[in-house]
Amino acid sequence: MSKKVLVVDDDPDIITFVVTVLEENGYTPLIAKNGEEGMAKTAEERPDLIILDVLMPKQSGIKMYRELKGDESLKEIPVIVLSGIAKRTFLRSQEALTEFRSQSVPEPEAYIEKPAEPEELVETIKKLIIE
Repeated sequence: MSKKVLVVDDDPDIITFVVTVLEENGYTPLIAKNGEEGMAKTAEERPDLIILDVLMPKQSGIKMYRELKGDESLKEIPVIVLSGIAKRTFLRSQEALTEFRSQSVPEPEAYIEKPAEPEELVETIKKLIIE
């Protein structure tokens, strides 16, 4: 049975790119177009990995990431943040939210800045998914 990877992104071109990379490497892609949909799919499908964008309508990747890592039953799912936002900016936003809410969250297991190379994405996925 192939491993399930949830792609949470609102950009159709990025979704197509990531889904193609996943399928070509034997993974089963699941798709959500925002953080709200992403959390629902995560609870329902229990993916082996999540590839998460940061800026999306309805619920951002920042909020979904915090929700995911704050949930005892879901926090072990590895996350690759795939974003046009620099990693430093993402981490600063997490620090600010931690100070505001006093709940810290770990850094994502991997962070790839867009545009991603297919090889880099596959390599990162393979490191995080135990076959």
